[in-house]
Amino acid sequence: IEKKKIYNINYHKKRIFHTIGKNYPLESLIEPPSNELLKCKVIYSQHKIVDIEYQVYKKKEIKTFKVIFDDTIEYDYKYLDRTAIEKLYSQKEDCDELIIVKNGLLTDTSIANICLLQNGAWHTPKKPLLLGTQRAKLLDQNKLIQTDLTLNDLKKAEKIALCNAMIGFDPLLTYTLSD
Repeated sequence: IEKKKIYNINYHKKRIFHTIGKNYPLESLIEPPSNELLKCKVIYSQHKIVDIEYQVYKKKEIKTFKVIFDDTIEYDYKYLDRTAIEKLYSQKEDCDELIIVKNGLLTDTSIANICLLQNGAWHTPKKPLLLGTQRAKLLDQNKLIQTDLTLNDLKKAEKIALCNAMIGFDPLLTYTLSD
């Protein structure tokens, strides 16, 4: 939310429907408290909206990545409990962020879907941990191609971009991969 405008709300509503099979009129439930850039967290159960929280958002600067391998992690839905992600994040050492590899394929970072520029086209993993709302929008706009991406693809990528609801599509100007 910025200047009280709610961005990509239809994609967030689709995610809620995909998760619990119900539609909620988010437009009438979300009441931004300020004009600042806000992260809005809608907490819901199978039966109702439990709470809506707002937090002023400050973008995290990311310049270094640690590649983390975990073949068991599951994060199909946007869970309130991020214990599995936090456990991996604690292994990033002195890097700013991690890139999660599952079963030999790139998935996501701890906060965003990942995209790689290859041969002039942007690719995103076919099997991310989370089907992000910004990722869905970019796929619908034919700005991303779903591909099985490996560590080798990451190392050869022309550029890396992160995408999520808060940062949109963010190509990184400089970055370092740590083993």
